[in-house]
Amino acid sequence: MAIILKNTCYIDWETLEFRNCSIKIYPGIDGKTIFFAGDEKPDIGSDDDVMDCSGKLATKSFVVGHHHVYSALARGMPAPIKTPSNFTEVLQYIWWKLDQALDKDMIEASALATAIACAKSGSTFAIDHHASPNCIPGSLEIIADAFEKIGISHLLCYEITDRYGAGNAMEGLEETENYLLNHQGLVGLHASFTVENDTLQKSVELMRKTDSGIHIHVAEDKADQQHCLQNHGQRVVERLKDAGVLDSPKSILVHCLHLDDKERSIISGSPAWVVQNMDSNLNNQVGRFNSNGLEQRIMLGTDGMHSDMLKSAKSAFFAGQGFDQIDYYETYKRFRNAHNYLNSNSYSGDGENNLVVLDYDSPTEIHQDNFLGHFIFGFESRHVQHLISNGEWVLKNRMLQKVSEQEVLEFTREQSLRLWKKLKN
Repeated sequence: MAIILKNTCYIDWETLEFRNCSIKIYPGIDGKTIFFAGDEKPDIGSDDDVMDCSGKLATKSFVVGHHHVYSALARGMPAPIKTPSNFTEVLQYIWWKLDQALDKDMIEASALATAIACAKSGSTFAIDHHASPNCIPGSLEIIADAFEKIGISHLLCYEITDRYGAGNAMEGLEETENYLLNHQGLVGLHASFTVENDTLQKSVELMRKTDSGIHIHVAEDKADQQHCLQNHGQRVVERLKDAGVLDSPKSILVHCLHLDDKERSIISGSPAWVVQNMDSNLNNQVGRFNSNGLEQRIMLGTDGMHSDMLKSAKSAFFAGQGFDQIDYYETYKRFRNAHNYLNSNSYSGDGENNLVVLDYDSPTEIHQDNFLGHFIFGFESRHVQHLISNGEWVLKNRMLQKVSEQEVLEFTREQSLRLWKKLKN
């Protein structure tokens, strides 16, 4: 069964060309997409699903460049036992307490909630960085199954760390290797300051063995650099370069806030990618992203703060004024760069048959020449009306198509209460 979008205005995500057309979309990872311009009419099969999209805008759906499923049940959770006074304490008293409390049901609930939030915000693909140190084996499979249940494609990793000892780090390595046997994914590391040399070396060896990349937080806070200088005699990016992390075009360096010129030059000269997460950086008060020297391979993420890539783009633009070299075009480029990352590394799940249809109620005209102004100041997740992932409906008239949202919400709320109870103890 194919999906046919009739009478829509399609915006080419690369050229920003506007086309009045009908679109026939076939299911499957490699399902083709055919455009019928003007008076051309698509052949309609007896089992094809036809949607009239008159007055609507269709374009390629979005990708979350860096996410954290494990934070999905945090909204409204109990306050920490101590008010954090710096970023390290934010990790110790909030996020590391939360991820230690997760069990299999909580991980599933977190993944379902994340996937639904992605879908409602127009994303059909998420690159996730997961942590559940007391529930590691099988955790990535749980997330993958939940994402696929909703209809969201993924590139997952487990956050390997030595902060709970070498045995826990080894368990993370084993989970990663087992998962990569049957799935596309990455080798995840928390950050330099919680990863010992032996674990770093084994992670890079696994990266090479599986032809993968490393997904790691880099210099999110000055403490990461201070620890690296004190314990390894070099800065974070230098340490990662010497270890081989930057050798892979699949490697993802997240945040990259507190870098010197040499580190920026090293990253720029490597094939690795950088992910900006402005909302999280502002929330944690760790600094603002500056793209100087990193301009070519920057994509946007949410860092688990939310799943709304349109919101992330706006934050990158507005918070970057007077600080970063970012304009309308650069914002959109970073917003869309995740497609280039996935395509250049031959990852599946982000083909042409992934589309979002926007019911964009602008009081002013929109066309190719002013599109970027509408992108920055107009488009919001509330405009997402339909979503198609790998040629199949995920959202139709804002309603989830593969699961009962009410049943999922009942499950996620039940698991959030269990989680919060554990956090109080």
